[in-house]
Amino acid sequence: MSTQPFAPKPSAPPGLVQIGASAEDSLEAIIQARLAEERSRLESEAGVQQKEVHHFRKPQERFFTKSERGHTTLLFGGLTWKHERLVHGAFESLGYLAECIPTPDVAAFQAGKEFGNNGQCNPTYFTVGNLVQYLQRLEEQGMTKQEIIDRYVFLTAGACGPCRFGMYEAEYRLALRNSGFDGFRVMLFQQSGGLSQGDLESGLEMNLDFFLGILNALNCGDVLNETAYAIRPYEVEPGITDRTLDAVMDYMHEVFVRRKPYSIESKMGEYLGGFKNTAEYLGKFVNQLSSDDLTVSLGRCREMYDTIDIDRLRVKPIVKITGEFWAQTTEGDGNFNMFKFLEREGAHVLVEPIGTWITYMIHQVVQRYKDHKGLEEGATMPPLWRLDKRAKIEWNYRNKVAKLKLAEAIFKREYHKLMDAAGPLGHHLADQYELQRIGHPFYNSRAGGGEGHLEVAKNIYYSNKDLAHMVLSVKPFGCMPSTQSDGAQAAVVSHFKEIIYLPIETSGEGEVNAHSRVQMALGEAKNKAKREFAETLERIGMSLDDLKQFVDEHPETRRPMYHVPHSTGVVGMAANFALHIADRAKKENWAPKTLTAVQ
Repeated sequence: MSTQPFAPKPSAPPGLVQIGASAEDSLEAIIQARLAEERSRLESEAGVQQKEVHHFRKPQERFFTKSERGHTTLLFGGLTWKHERLVHGAFESLGYLAECIPTPDVAAFQAGKEFGNNGQCNPTYFTVGNLVQYLQRLEEQGMTKQEIIDRYVFLTAGACGPCRFGMYEAEYRLALRNSGFDGFRVMLFQQSGGLSQGDLESGLEMNLDFFLGILNALNCGDVLNETAYAIRPYEVEPGITDRTLDAVMDYMHEVFVRRKPYSIESKMGEYLGGFKNTAEYLGKFVNQLSSDDLTVSLGRCREMYDTIDIDRLRVKPIVKITGEFWAQTTEGDGNFNMFKFLEREGAHVLVEPIGTWITYMIHQVVQRYKDHKGLEEGATMPPLWRLDKRAKIEWNYRNKVAKLKLAEAIFKREYHKLMDAAGPLGHHLADQYELQRIGHPFYNSRAGGGEGHLEVAKNIYYSNKDLAHMVLSVKPFGCMPSTQSDGAQAAVVSHFKEIIYLPIETSGEGEVNAHSRVQMALGEAKNKAKREFAETLERIGMSLDDLKQFVDEHPETRRPMYHVPHSTGVVGMAANFALHIADRAKKENWAPKTLTAVQ
């Protein structure tokens, strides 16, 4: 071994990397340093100020774990209070602490603009600001910011596509940070892909019990909400429908709270051994399809609604609501309280069920599978002689589509079962394949974003099926997908001359202007309904007094659940009711007393 002392190497020239670097690396470092100096000099002479770039990174949130479930509250909102009330019951039945955020108001809109980005759409400002406003109220009640961050989480929907909806998560986080609630947990439930279990661990279990509970709550909310809107315009005693609705929702909330998920008993589970999970999974489906607890409960709601006294001979134009999902669903300042305004102006409002949106999403996935058939296996279809590969492609495609169509059929069956149990006032879901057929010539059904071709298709469907005198499309200001459909609606209206269609853009302001536009279109719809009723009276040869006399002598016709059939070519309730009375009078040989006295 050498005993010579260690002699350091000569130091490298200035600017060169001295430790473990090659001459080429050292030369490159010198070049880059001089380029940076020269760039800095030129920018300084030109007065250009270079800012450091900070790329956005999704923050790593603290997980919502199963151990926190007992003291952490799920916040949710964005639907009608009827839907949210039942979803709240479903959450409680699954063991979660939950609270629904109140319907957003203009103050929430202003909070959203204050703490969020510029140029966002109406629903963004209202929903984001509503969450911030709710947390601020918790703080005003004595909770610290840290307590709020630790004890609450927010569950919301997310999406991607040509819509600001895809930016909701970032907007929530920005507004929460700007308002002092940085670190508040936002859980995003994607329209495609579901909720990331990795992000949430087991805090919120996205299992079959969860999905069945939420879907049942939304379906019952659709059914009860539409029934109330069908009764309210004809109520004899003002306000009685809303009071009855409150009682109905309290009752159904308790039904959902008491409703426990199906599970196999412990002794049976021991007997099944490793097949327990599969058997329990199948048992949940069978229980959902065969159980009658919700239909029995809705039958009780039907009886409660049926105590209301109504007058079907009031001539009311039926206005179908379409548009962007949130704007057509919410019942507050977010859409200028449009439903209440329409009812004050004498309209019968036909609201849009959430069930249509669910079947639409299923339909779009089926359509995508059809369009992408074979692409997963390769850029081109295999040659005809490769029957094995073609058979595999065909099997994969049919397997996927069959599962989705089965899911769609089951969903519609369950929805219609609940609708029929609640009474004859609601409507079955529109068939998505028919909507595609009638909407595609005007709006390509492959164009995604928002409701896609649905806005155009529903305008044609509800007008040509004699279900509405007028279609009102409510959407946020500057909503790209709805703006595209508005362009197509011009061709629809020019082709179908009898359609009364009005698009309304909403924002935090402009309520007076929007109501004024609706009043003008509604005036035309009222005249259309009055002409229809007058033509019906002439057709049946009876006067309004004759019809009222028949109703007085047949009190069952004043009950909301008395079935009045829909006549082809007739839209309004009063006209359909008059035709029904004339038919009954003929069958019963009934004649007005005035005519009898003259004879």
